[in-house]
Amino acid sequence: MGKFSMNTAIVFDLDGTLVDSIGDLAGAANRMLADAGRDPLQLDVIKRFVGNGLPKLVERVLQHCDLPMDRHNELTQLTLSHYNAAASDTTVPYPGVPEALSYLLASGCVLGVCTNKPEAPARHVLDALNLSQYFDVVLGGDTLKTRKPDPAHLIASFEALPRHNKRLFVGDSEVDAETSVRAEIPFLLFTEGYRKSPVAEIPNQVSYRSAAELPALVERLSQEQ
Repeated sequence: MGKFSMNTAIVFDLDGTLVDSIGDLAGAANRMLADAGRDPLQLDVIKRFVGNGLPKLVERVLQHCDLPMDRHNELTQLTLSHYNAAASDTTVPYPGVPEALSYLLASGCVLGVCTNKPEAPARHVLDALNLSQYFDVVLGGDTLKTRKPDPAHLIASFEALPRHNKRLFVGDSEVDAETSVRAEIPFLLFTEGYRKSPVAEIPNQVSYRSAAELPALVERLSQEQ
């Protein structure tokens, strides 16, 4: 493969795209439920609640467990406290992610992260997994007054990156796809993350199953812009 232009900026979602974090997210949610006197939920149940940020995850857990919604703020903070205490215990990068990021960076791309996870635990996870070195920008779900699927969250991530004129967004979910459509930015869909719909129902320019595919896909899409 040839080298990319320095004009290519790539922003990544975090959970379900760069890292598999469902174990730690579920652990925090279940510790909150234990504090509330409820039984834990299965991993696959909590996985369905991921994608719109921690407050929405907690809201869905409360609805599922028939807990009063007037405790939402309290239990969201409790879940966040549990999560901050163990945000990287079982979280790992998806196979090939560090190698793909290293190649993209060495090829002249500039890279950022746009996640609905709060910024502090997002940065902690990136630091703990030795991924921070690849990114110039990390915008979390509480960095701005808005979050995905509001396109302003994604656009601000690109605008905070070094100068560029080509943009690509990489994510795994319906939320990410909606954000890219609204921001009018080409979208690469990782199919092995936390999506809830069939791949064919999620708008994308290309989809991929392994991070090893990313360099070639990015090169192709960059040349098409």
